[in-house]
Amino acid sequence: MKPNLPRRLTAEFFGTLLLVAAVVGSGIMAERLAGGNVALALLANTIATGAALVALILTFGSISGAHFNPVVSVSRCFGRGFVLG
Repeated sequence: MKPNLPRRLTAEFFGTLLLVAAVVGSGIMAERLAGGNVALALLANTIATGAALVALILTFGSISGAHFNPVVSVSRCFGRGFVLG
């Protein structure tokens, strides 16, 4: 059974919010833990963001396709990639 449109849009909305929170949070975490080492901060930020993205894709992928980009979701909706109903 395919999830209905409101459920898919809700999954995309919360997935996008959680991804933004993960990116911002991992940036703050990396800056604090790296102690001024920019390379280490970038590595920590990349690993944390990647792990959060994998978790979000596994969580929301079966519901909405896990685009996590409002522009992609809207364009797929208008292009019939996001089948209504």
